[in-house]
Amino acid sequence: MAETKRKVAVLISGRGSNLAALIAAAGGERYPAEIALVLSDNPDAAGLARARDAGISANAVDRRAFKTKADFEAALDKALRDAGIKLICLAGFMRLLSAHFVATWENRILNVHPSLLPLFPGLDTHERALAAGVRLHGASVHFVRAEVDAGPIVAQGAVPVLPGDTPDALAARVLSVEHRLYPLALKLVAGGHAKVVGNRVTIEGEKLAPDATLLVPSD
Repeated sequence: MAETKRKVAVLISGRGSNLAALIAAAGGERYPAEIALVLSDNPDAAGLARARDAGISANAVDRRAFKTKADFEAALDKALRDAGIKLICLAGFMRLLSAHFVATWENRILNVHPSLLPLFPGLDTHERALAAGVRLHGASVHFVRAEVDAGPIVAQGAVPVLPGDTPDALAARVLSVEHRLYPLALKLVAGGHAKVVGNRVTIEGEKLAPDATLLVPSD
């Protein structure tokens, strides 16, 4: 008998391009996670319609409707628990979560960030990468901690920084990596292959892909 898929919620604020990649991957019969809920702090987020079109429950939890951040996060927490959610994926969710919320869901929240962490946490990563003159840039999926863009790294994907690159051109290549990387990282976590030990992630059967740009498990 097939194992039950772990229920995942994706939190978004905008169009949800990484959401689309996760939905596509989760449609696979052997994929260990189900995208069961999409929540947005923005009622106008295009990703909500994307989720509903895929038959996924999608709702707005509008931050502006709550007097305090604590009230907002309590509403988020209730929606997640009512849906039986086991893992959370942040995908362009533009709200910083409190230390209390992160601790409540410790080692059950993933985030994708457009840099090779610990380089360039925060905003404007592509501009900063170009200004620093790095030769490689990329994306990271990590477990969320209270500190911004911190936490144990599950997987990373790299792209070269090309002569004459602009922030937009570099961002487009990194986004393409994100769309491959996030489904892979969620698969590792939901399938029990990636586990937090101390402040690092250990992965069963760890190996590098032939192009050495994505960390992938051995089958």
